[in-house]
Amino acid sequence: MLCAMRIDGIQLVTTDRAATADAWTRLLDAEIADEDKLGTLAARRTTLAVGTSRVQLLEPDGSGPVADFAAARGGAGLFAACFSVADVERTAADLRGRGVDFAEEGGQLLLDPAATGGSGLRVVVSNDPSQPRVGLIERFYEVTNLVADAPAATDALVAAFGLDPEPFVPIRSEQYGYDGVLTLFEAGSLDRIEIIHPFDGSKTMGRFFGKRGPCLYMCYGETDRPAEVRERALAEGPGHWTGPRDGDRPDNQFLHPKALGGVMMGVSRTTFAWSWSGAPDRIAP
Repeated sequence: MLCAMRIDGIQLVTTDRAATADAWTRLLDAEIADEDKLGTLAARRTTLAVGTSRVQLLEPDGSGPVADFAAARGGAGLFAACFSVADVERTAADLRGRGVDFAEEGGQLLLDPAATGGSGLRVVVSNDPSQPRVGLIERFYEVTNLVADAPAATDALVAAFGLDPEPFVPIRSEQYGYDGVLTLFEAGSLDRIEIIHPFDGSKTMGRFFGKRGPCLYMCYGETDRPAEVRERALAEGPGHWTGPRDGDRPDNQFLHPKALGGVMMGVSRTTFAWSWSGAPDRIAP
């Protein structure tokens, strides 16, 4: 890859941007950063500042990809992973050189799942905005892609973006019933797509995959204020949160789709994700 790349957030389809924005604001102190439209996707967009990342809320604006997604998913769901790079024009040239198709709008590159290998991964590439942190979350670092063949989907991502596989970390969970790869974009950074195959159809992830097929499933962020995230979640939506209730700094917790307008979000304590990302020595005390 010619330009360093990181996870910069997500696109989330919703039928009510105002209500979804309010949920992110109440739970995580997100702030509205922009309102506009995306003609390529036929969507009205509300962009939220969440940590140093962005969450783009997309509402159908006529017939198009977002309306089709909303119809297939019952109105809401995780639509795309957002990447940021230092030079989006240079990245566009690199993608063209690799034969990767994409649309361009508003300084962003929009890649549909066919461009990334046909395993349900939609990507938005933007220039790195280098923005100040907003709210309880520091940043996003992961988006999960459920696939039928993790090695093949990983190879397709490498081919599309020219990633170096050396930092990649294999991952397997008997508890959640999946295995696959963490495609760390560069050594020493948590930013990645988690490409996994749910092998146990009786578990939540397996049932989701059985119903939706290859698709995006959830996202992950990290925070240095995990107790505040827990307190806010228990106050605003106690039935839509999972995590440890003991201890003053919970290492890992989950905000459920009903809490955030259609997406599951894991929240780990700063650096704690290295415990399953190949470098536990990087975890801060």
